[in-house]
Amino acid sequence: MKYITAVNDDHFEIEINDEVHVTVDGVQHKIDFQAVGNRPLYSLLIGGNSYEAYVEAVDDGWQVLHRGNLYHVQVEDERAQRLATLGGIRSSITRGEYQLKAPMPGMVVEIPVEVGQTVSQGDLLVILESMKMQNELKSPCDGIVTHVRAALGDSIEHNQVLVLISAEAIEA
Repeated sequence: MKYITAVNDDHFEIEINDEVHVTVDGVQHKIDFQAVGNRPLYSLLIGGNSYEAYVEAVDDGWQVLHRGNLYHVQVEDERAQRLATLGGIRSSITRGEYQLKAPMPGMVVEIPVEVGQTVSQGDLLVILESMKMQNELKSPCDGIVTHVRAALGDSIEHNQVLVLISAEAIEA
């Protein structure tokens, strides 16, 4: 089965061939994908490169933190997209209100946004310090900040909501 995947504004066609092979936009890759410990941390080996990312399920998809960048990922199987197209429904990712959740526990060291502020995809929302590293959590979409639920110096738990954004639809 093929999957149509939206990562922020980029779209990919992914087919899982077996446990160690995936095809992304027509190019087959040999992979090793493993969970690391009891946390939502995953390791991916692909093309001789190693990647680690925190992956968390959210209401409307997945939240992925990789090298300090936060990505919003949505996955739709090929059949669901075909049915939507045949029914005349535009395939889009409507987010409504997006919740920026802490991908790990840490301490808030900066919040450069405030309620009512318009943000664009990629704008910095929060800097969270965890394990002596500062992680820049950026907006995965355009929208307006509706709530800021953290303050400078707060100790944050994993999966705690930090910022809410009223997001716009992203067309596929």
